[in-house]
Amino acid sequence: MTRAKKILTTIALILTAAAVSASPALADNSMPAPAPNSPASVTTPADSAP
Repeated sequence: MTRAKKILTTIALILTAAAVSASPALADNSMPAPAPNSPASVTTPADSAP
């Protein structure tokens, strides 16, 4: 392998490891999707009265 390929491979492995370690933190902030075929609830804000 040439030196450039080794450097690129090392960078790719570091980025992959960083993405894998960050993925649980990203998943904690996600909102669950609504169940399929369920009616969506619509609410109006309290301060929007005419």
